[in-house]
Amino acid sequence: MHAGVVYALLAAVTFGASTPFSKTLLGEVAPVALAGLLYLGSGIGLLAWFAFRTISSGNAHEASTRLAARDAPWLAGAILFGGIAGPVLLMSGLAVTPASSASLLLNMEGVLTSLLAWFVFKENFDRRIFLGMVLIVAGGLLLSWEQRPALGVPWGALAIVGACLCWAIDNNLTRKVSASDAVQIAGIKGLVAGVVNLTIAAALGLPMPGMMIAAGAGLIGFCGYGLSLVLFVLALRNLGTARTGAYFSVAPFVGAAISLLMLGDSPGSMFWAAAALMGAGIWLHLTERHVHEHTHEAMHHSHPHSHDEHHQHQHDFPWDGKEPHTHPHCHEPLTHSHPHFPDIHHQHKH
Repeated sequence: MHAGVVYALLAAVTFGASTPFSKTLLGEVAPVALAGLLYLGSGIGLLAWFAFRTISSGNAHEASTRLAARDAPWLAGAILFGGIAGPVLLMSGLAVTPASSASLLLNMEGVLTSLLAWFVFKENFDRRIFLGMVLIVAGGLLLSWEQRPALGVPWGALAIVGACLCWAIDNNLTRKVSASDAVQIAGIKGLVAGVVNLTIAAALGLPMPGMMIAAGAGLIGFCGYGLSLVLFVLALRNLGTARTGAYFSVAPFVGAAISLLMLGDSPGSMFWAAAALMGAGIWLHLTERHVHEHTHEAMHHSHPHSHDEHHQHQHDFPWDGKEPHTHPHCHEPLTHSHPHFPDIHHQHKH
C-alpha cells in the first residue's frame, strides 16, 4: 500500500477515535475550554518530541526541513481556521448532537477540502473522485435532516459543518508547507491554538476543570489532534490535498463505531442510509488509479527522500548511504508515465 495512504488512514483512525472521547468531557468542560485543552495537549506533546529529537539526533541536514519565514503566512492562516475557529465550532456542535451522527457529519471535511483543492488551488480530479464526493455530501445531508429540530434550524449540524469548512481551509493552507517538518508544523499549530482558545475561555469567565480532567483532555488532544495532524501532513506531502481528504473520510466511521459501543447512541434509519452513502463514496476514492505521461519541471526543495526514479542527484556533502535522508536537492526536468498522486512532485497540469 502507498505510504501516503497508510499515513492518511492512520490519521483518520486517531482523529476519529477522539470525537466520542471528547464528547464524554463536554459535561465537565465548556466547549471553548475543551478545544483549548485538546490543542494545548497536542502542542506541548509534539514540541517536546521535536525538542528531544533535535537534541538527540545531531543530524545537521534535518534542519533543512524546518519551517522558514516564507511559510509563516500559510501556517498562520491554517492555525486561525483549523486551530481556533474549527475546534470551537466542533465542540459547540457536539454539545447538542449525538456523537455517532457528529462523527459521520465530519465526513464533510473531506468534501470541502477537496472542493477547495479542485476549484481554488487547481488540483487534479476526475469523474470517479467527483461521484464519490457527491455520495458523501448526500450522506451528510441525510444526517442533518434526521437531527433537525421540530422548528428552526439544526444548529448543531451546521456548527459541525462549519468546523469542517474551517479544517478544509486549514488543510489546503497546510499543504503549502507540507514538505517541512511535520512534527514542528503540528506542534506549533497545537500550542498556538491551545493558548488562544484557553485565553478566550478565561476572558469569557468560563470555569477551568480539575487537573485530572485537564490531563485527560491533553492526552486525547495529543493522540487525536497531534499525532493525527503529523500523519495528515505526511499524507498531504505524498497524496495531495483532495486525496488525503478522501482517505481521511474514514475517520467519522471510526468515531461512529466507538460512539455506538461506548456511549450507547441509538441511531435511526437515516444514520444507516447515510453511512451506506458515505461508505460508497469513500470506496470510489480508495479504488482510484491515476496514470498518464507527465513532465516534471525543474525543482529545488528539501524533504525526506530515497533515491528513487524521482531523486537521481549527487550529494555535495559526505553521505553514509542511509535512506531515507533529508537535504536540499534539485530535480532535473523529467518526462515519464506511472501511477501517481498530486504529491509534492506531481503538480503538473492535465
